[in-house]
Amino acid sequence: MNPSLAPVETTAPSDVLISIENLQVHFPVLGGGLLQRQTGVIKAVDGVSLQIYGGETLSLVGESGCGKSTLGRGILQLEPLTQGKIFFKNIELTALKPETLRQMRHRMQVVFQDPYGSLNPRMTVAKIVGEPLMIHRLIERQQLRQRVQDLLELVGLHPSFADRYPHEFSGGQRQRIGIARALAADPEFILCDEPIAALDVSIQAQIINLMQSLQQKLGLTYLFIAHDLRVVRHISHRIAVMYLGRIVELSSCSDLYANPLHPYTQALLSAIPIPDPESEKQRQPMILTGDIPSPINPPPGCHFHPRCPFVMEQCRRQEPELRAIGSEHWVACHLVE
Repeated sequence: MNPSLAPVETTAPSDVLISIENLQVHFPVLGGGLLQRQTGVIKAVDGVSLQIYGGETLSLVGESGCGKSTLGRGILQLEPLTQGKIFFKNIELTALKPETLRQMRHRMQVVFQDPYGSLNPRMTVAKIVGEPLMIHRLIERQQLRQRVQDLLELVGLHPSFADRYPHEFSGGQRQRIGIARALAADPEFILCDEPIAALDVSIQAQIINLMQSLQQKLGLTYLFIAHDLRVVRHISHRIAVMYLGRIVELSSCSDLYANPLHPYTQALLSAIPIPDPESEKQRQPMILTGDIPSPINPPPGCHFHPRCPFVMEQCRRQEPELRAIGSEHWVACHLVE
């Protein structure tokens, strides 16, 4: 990561922009044969409640397969919800009719992980970036060209690129096009689904700096999904740690790194390499044994207990609640009760 990146300052939260209540996203497991009867359920997101404040970056971290992307897509209702409610500025999105929800979508956009697969190779940049404007009827056709060029300049691309195709650009440039497309509809909230994971390390810092600059200019709110905790530290105001479909810790960025309370969070942070050979030799990372349990058949009690080095009998029997430890720190762990 570029050393010029500095951690964001934690600011007092403004009004709640998005509120999530007991969100569940379950996928049926179908058996073989002609009838394909349901044989189980994958509990990808299993009862998440969360608030996202206007103007902040809330990062969602955890191992692959823990349900981060499914939660993000569920908030935008790109995945059908099994249960739960989602509010956007006190408007219950989950109660809206499809046409009304479609009209709300321009206020909530997404930047995808793969800059190669998320752009239509048969469309020019002008059509890709301009498409949201035409779908939501936000601009007159004669003004479209100028608006697209302005958006390209905003993300650091030359306006003349509007007539080119995605295959003519590098990965970092393609991701800038994806960001321009997300900004086209003038959104308030952007889901960033691992937007730098597929990019070279040398380009990642540029994209992060761009996103921070755009947030300050436009007052954007981000849900930033990632697995690289070094990146998360530089862009987050708050961080939510997810494990097997549930939030296990939620805190301000500075407090989480200074005082991680959940053993899973401690293990994630201990795995971050230290850019000093002598300090790295002395570091003793917390090694987790075993594999992540299956979301089809999660363990009883605390989902983390089969891998936790501090497991107690209570952990095997009773599910811990996410509860406040201080004013900005929440944790679901029997060890801190």
